[in-house]
Amino acid sequence: MLNTAIIIAIAFFVLGLIGTILPVLPGPILIFAGMLIYGLMTDFYSLNVFFFILQGLILILIFAVDYIASMLGTRRFGGSKKAGWGAVAGTIIGLIFLGPLGILIGPFLGAVLIELLQGKEIIKACRAGLGTLLGIFSGTVVKLVIEILMIVYFFLRIY
Repeated sequence: MLNTAIIIAIAFFVLGLIGTILPVLPGPILIFAGMLIYGLMTDFYSLNVFFFILQGLILILIFAVDYIASMLGTRRFGGSKKAGWGAVAGTIIGLIFLGPLGILIGPFLGAVLIELLQGKEIIKACRAGLGTLLGIFSGTVVKLVIEILMIVYFFLRIY
């Protein structure tokens, strides 16, 4: 049963990491689910409540990274504070209407639209949108690092 639990957990971890890069799958949730399934299959022998509370808090942090990274990227490339919030709103609206593709298109359009509504030139507005995309890319790298640390901590706890 232990070998099966490890194989299932690893499968969830791999799918989760893929989902972080290709936002078709809910990457961080799959990683957490792999840990939870392992715990259920092994009667939580080596994973206690503290482990899951810590991993849950890290999971929340990972979700915040998406929004913070797009906002910071927008600001770094000359976008206004409102454009940063436009990028966040664009992410949410993009996900609702465009699914995974909305993660890229939504923040860009949200930042650009807000900048244009504030009277900025199209070049400056697009620069803010580009900053948003670079922020998202940077956020993805940060999320991958955090997720890998989650997985390493998992293996340290079970072995």
